[in-house]
Amino acid sequence: MFSQHYFDRATLMSRRTERILLFLLDLLMICLAYLVYYMMRVRSGWYRYPIEPELYLPMLAIYVYWLLLFSFFGLYRSWYAQSRLDEIITLFRTTAAGVLVLFFVIFIDDESANPQAGIRTLIAGYWFLLFAFVSLGRLALRAAQKQLLQVGIGARNTLIVGWSVKARELCDMVLKYPALGYKVIGFVEAGKIKGGKRRRLEYKAIPLVGSSDNLSTLIEQYDVREVLVGLDSYEHDKLIHIINECNGYEVGLKMMADLYDIVSGQARISSIYGAPLIEVTPEIMKPWEESLKRIVDVIVSMLILVVGVPFWLIVAAIIKINSAGPALYRQDRVGKNGKNFKIYKFRSMVTDAETKSGPVWAAKRDPRVTSVGKIIRRLHIDEVPQFINVLRGDMSLVGPRPERAFFVEKLAAELPLYKRRLKVRPGITGWAQVKHKYDESIEDVKVKLKYDLFYIENMSWRMDLKILFNTFYVMLMGKGHT
Repeated sequence: MFSQHYFDRATLMSRRTERILLFLLDLLMICLAYLVYYMMRVRSGWYRYPIEPELYLPMLAIYVYWLLLFSFFGLYRSWYAQSRLDEIITLFRTTAAGVLVLFFVIFIDDESANPQAGIRTLIAGYWFLLFAFVSLGRLALRAAQKQLLQVGIGARNTLIVGWSVKARELCDMVLKYPALGYKVIGFVEAGKIKGGKRRRLEYKAIPLVGSSDNLSTLIEQYDVREVLVGLDSYEHDKLIHIINECNGYEVGLKMMADLYDIVSGQARISSIYGAPLIEVTPEIMKPWEESLKRIVDVIVSMLILVVGVPFWLIVAAIIKINSAGPALYRQDRVGKNGKNFKIYKFRSMVTDAETKSGPVWAAKRDPRVTSVGKIIRRLHIDEVPQFINVLRGDMSLVGPRPERAFFVEKLAAELPLYKRRLKVRPGITGWAQVKHKYDESIEDVKVKLKYDLFYIENMSWRMDLKILFNTFYVMLMGKGHT
């Protein structure tokens, strides 16, 4: 227990420290670029000003502007997610787009002041300064991080799945390049360990710690952040099981390139210093799309909750009058990466509806549903309090519906890749909800799982809009669970 707590804190501090350093470094470089630009424009004597412009307030506003823009385009993600070249390219695009906006703002502002010739062209100089300063700052930070990784500081706990020549070759490559940030803590044999549990095996002082049958337990036990798969050709049939064991955990999963045909369409090629690896189930949405998705989540949720307050209070009062018990219903659900949270709904059933039956799915004409509950379920009003979960970050407007832990474990045992639904934030509505009816049987879950996996592999801003419009249509037509 102590070691697990220690690993969690160490990982948290590493990520937190990296982000704080990035914020401070960007603050320094953005302000320095603006200061040089200000000196060129105001103090150089090239241009005349009746009144010298303010320095510090515009500098602060500019920093906030770039902070928001960098966050929006994913420049404060962990550096493990991309190479330094990818980071610089993203920075180039972000600063170019941001400076273009600033150019038009300055153009509009200067129109009333009859600006001197050539003053607007200084914005190009500002862009060069900004890009150069921030790039140099980030490259210096990455170089420092690389040096720390060389001595093992900040490396991610890693398991290698496989106990074969291929797995050992993969291990050799990882050990040869410590700057990659992989700290190999053990091998995991694909399938059951041959020869019994007492067998003690290791390679280059790295032990065989278990089998893929208990991979999820090992991920939790050792606080694993990366899983590298090195299977022989005859072990390909075990790959789906390994992927399923990793689903529901915040771990990166990479495998040898010759396994690509098994996961085609779900992977992205990366490499270990030229040795190709497959990154399985990478993030589909671009950083700006994820940022936009979250912004829309917050704005829509606040509007619905705040504007509709009088109506929601009336609904709550009617529920209380209609049947004994609280107006709001809370229940544990499993969210992104297997984290539990309390979901909120307007109560549509009698209090303690599952006291005798235990966890069961709702059914058509369910006798536990109250008379008011039938109405609010048909109109989907019972889902409104979930916008509180969206504001808190437990859920999104669009995503796979969150399920209870009891059903997650039960369904994961029957349906391969069911836990892949836990790779994304659950939603109030989803592709499965607009394409299929409520869950009433395992067959319904199988059908909806296909729709959920399709959504996860095709997540985009356009896809979310399509689902939201379809959901709005379903609500207008009054299609719901009765």
